[in-house]
Amino acid sequence: MDVTERRLSTFEKYLTVWVVLCIVAGIALGAIAPGVAVALDSFSVYQVSIPIAIALFFMMYPIMVKIDFAEVLKAARTPKPVALTLFVNWAIKPFTMYLLATFFLGYVFVSFIPGIDVLADGSTVELWRSYVAGCILLGIAPCTAMVLMWSYLARGNDGLTLIMVAINSLTMLVLYAPLGGFLLGVNAMPIPWETILLSVATYVGLPLIAGYYTRKWIIRRWGMAWFETKFLHVLTPVSIIALLGTLVLLFTFKGNVIVENPATILWIAIPLFIQTMLIFSIGYFALARWLKLPYRDAAPAGMIGASNHFEVAIATATILFGLGSGAALATVVGVLIEVPVMLMLVKICLRTQGLFRSEPV
Repeated sequence: MDVTERRLSTFEKYLTVWVVLCIVAGIALGAIAPGVAVALDSFSVYQVSIPIAIALFFMMYPIMVKIDFAEVLKAARTPKPVALTLFVNWAIKPFTMYLLATFFLGYVFVSFIPGIDVLADGSTVELWRSYVAGCILLGIAPCTAMVLMWSYLARGNDGLTLIMVAINSLTMLVLYAPLGGFLLGVNAMPIPWETILLSVATYVGLPLIAGYYTRKWIIRRWGMAWFETKFLHVLTPVSIIALLGTLVLLFTFKGNVIVENPATILWIAIPLFIQTMLIFSIGYFALARWLKLPYRDAAPAGMIGASNHFEVAIATATILFGLGSGAALATVVGVLIEVPVMLMLVKICLRTQGLFRSEPV
């Protein structure tokens, strides 16, 4: 599919407006009815929120239905984008996150971050070091499911994105613990296997299976023309509505952090934002152009490293340092800035399509 074929609907054009409204609504709901937020947030399995999992399923399902699996097989034969994401995610991103977080939180803003953090095991560390630990946990957890949404909005190659998500999910199972142990200086870092496996299965596996069989059944029964003109027309807004619902839930659960710690949120958000822009620029503007990738491959290849798997990061911070630790707070800040920043990168991609070829060779 040519990048010019996928038009943004009126709803998608004003997505930023809806996002801002949903963030405000989420924070307001959490402040007005904190009991509702606590009750909803308590429905979780291995740190995977059930309400958010349901919203993410409906966000991913329409995208999966649209994937032509012949294109997935074709994408599997183009190793350059996959190699790019693996290199950026595991050879660059963890170390730039460590350096940026240490520089800003340990030097530039350290005078604004006094105090000691008491960890789950009773030990104490300087508070800024705890924030750095949370940033590191975000840096070693590349995004999986959500990048399918960003790729779709940027008119990327959905089949290739699915391949990259699968490979990065498997790679995370192998490299997450040793990289985290090395950067945190923890001898035996516990890895939340259940969280990783359950989140990948819920956010990617279930929508993938449901989408594959739905597409196959509808095309066999009613034909490709009805599938494309009728079914997809009705289904398309579901992803955006589910994304907005996810935002309301996230900010209902965690929005109180902004109200209670506005200055701290800013200090942590600055290195996280710079890290996101740096990793995106390396992957998209530098390496993707050097490898001469077409736009539809370059966009998801750049964004998969820029975003983070925040559920895994939050779970690990909670296991290692405790729910009330500075590390856990830092991972929550990653949640708060993730969607607005990634939507900004989607717009950057759409406006720079001319830098790349429109079709793979």
